Amino acid sequence: MVKKILASIFVVITLLSCSLNDDDVNSNLSLKTLPIKEALVPVSFDFGQPHEITIFFDLPDECHSFYSLFYQHDGTSRIVAVNSLVNNTASCTLAIIEKQFTFTVEATQQEDYTFKFWKGTDSNGDDIFEEVIVPVNL
Repeated sequence: MVKKILASIFVVITLLSCSLNDDDVNSNLSLKTLPIKEALVPVSFDFGQPHEITIFFDLPDECHSFYSLFYQHDGTSRIVAVNSLVNNTASCTLAIIEKQFTFTVEATQQEDYTFKFWKGTDSNGDDIFEEVIVPVNL
């Protein structure tokens, strides 16, 4: 019984002594949302079928890299943008890097899809979207 108590205390002390703070590693990196320059979207979707959408965007410099697609459902709408990973400590050239990313959407709703491709913000800080409506064939 004493061995179990000592083992439990050892496990607790070991867990408490571990640092969960990895700010030193992650402080060099940050996420930034990038606007979409252009999107290739099908004229219509066939219900229940997968369809490809290709987006085009720019990485502002070599310190940016594609991290993930921002894809948020909002009723029958889909908000789309690009999440980039930024290395804040590297020295980077200022050359713009053109990229594209293709993703698949399966038409699971019978209503038209409204895609809102994020274009950036205006002078007031309000989001700007390009809306594309894709009808669904049943």
